[in-house]
Amino acid sequence: MHLSSSKSGVVLAPVSRGPDACQMITRAQLGQDPPQRTVLGVLTENGQYRRTCGQGITALRCFSGSENVFPPAGKKALSASGVQGPAKQGFDMYVDEPEQGDRDNCTGREGMAFEDAYEVDTRTLKSDLHFLLDFNRVSPMLVDSSLYSQSEDASDFGTDVINVTEYAEEIHQYLREAEIRHMPKVHYMRKQPDITEGMRTILVDWLVEVGEEYKLRAETLYLAVNFLDRFLSCMSVLRGKLQLVGTAALLLASKYEEIYPPGVDEFVFITDDTYTKQQLLRMEHLLLKVLAFDLTVPTTNQFLLQYLRRQGVCVRTENLAKYVAELSLLEADPFLKYLPSLIAAAAYCLANYTVNRYFWPETLATFTGYSLREIVPCLSELHKVCLGIPHRPQQAIREKYKASKYMHVSLVEPPAVLPLR
Repeated sequence: MHLSSSKSGVVLAPVSRGPDACQMITRAQLGQDPPQRTVLGVLTENGQYRRTCGQGITALRCFSGSENVFPPAGKKALSASGVQGPAKQGFDMYVDEPEQGDRDNCTGREGMAFEDAYEVDTRTLKSDLHFLLDFNRVSPMLVDSSLYSQSEDASDFGTDVINVTEYAEEIHQYLREAEIRHMPKVHYMRKQPDITEGMRTILVDWLVEVGEEYKLRAETLYLAVNFLDRFLSCMSVLRGKLQLVGTAALLLASKYEEIYPPGVDEFVFITDDTYTKQQLLRMEHLLLKVLAFDLTVPTTNQFLLQYLRRQGVCVRTENLAKYVAELSLLEADPFLKYLPSLIAAAAYCLANYTVNRYFWPETLATFTGYSLREIVPCLSELHKVCLGIPHRPQQAIREKYKASKYMHVSLVEPPAVLPLR
């Protein structure tokens, strides 16, 4: 059966299943429900041929275009300040002119040869990008649920070192200084010749699904998106390699933040074996090199937890603030121009007003140095996103916060108009 949408140009078509589906029959006969599997896409550029077992799944096709042309047909080449590479590469480096107030933290770009860190096989490049959503195959890593007996909500405030009362102000001041050093470039997507903001949105939405599938912490997701944006600020990426970059970013963030991170084989599995283990490890190496091994990054989540600890609120307001803050990850523009501490303040204000009809307490204004007037621009943008999210195709964050443990806060309708003037 084929389904199509005239607005989005998305086509659903059946494709073949892998051999693990045969194992699923045995599990079904035994009455066991296998865990769901989350996959973003089958990107056939790497010559990874999927094995068939006679059963069908649903593939989502979008972003058609020529991927073996760099830059692709119909798009202008990079400016003279950029370095244009041969068509065979999946990545290219930006060498920008020095700018006043440039916050780019990429080091050693001029002397880094891409071929030394990563080899790209483009012999089987195709013209279409396939995104596959398959929730039926059995994961090779069956996670012991007892490892997650203590909920993330309970551990956020109990063991988080940034919430130590005696040093809260000093820690906050340090994080405010560090967040400036680790900001991605604001409009980096304008220099990307083959990917768009819509593709980044789909990738982040998929990262949220993977995080829910493997019960990763919220901080892991925020770190992964930060690594992704900082990498894309320095390197131009072909669309066929975008999922590889996102997967490697999540792999790094999991190693940094999780006590029991999924293994490398598991990250290969969630991409439906689109990439090999060697390719993922080489991408991880390249990512670390571009980020200069600087992975300790203040995120919106860290600041938000500080604010919630500093100013006690009800559980419903807390969950709503986390939901609103997470929605900001979907949009590179306009939220990359705001500091994480300011986004956290705006998320707090929107959640607090939605539940308690009050914006920004004086205690937090004193603690952060942010007045409500400074928060208003970011608050307005977050409000627009919250109003529009029910009508967007990317629903992973909204579905996540529909769960009872978050008190179904994604179903709460924000006020149609905020009294900001």
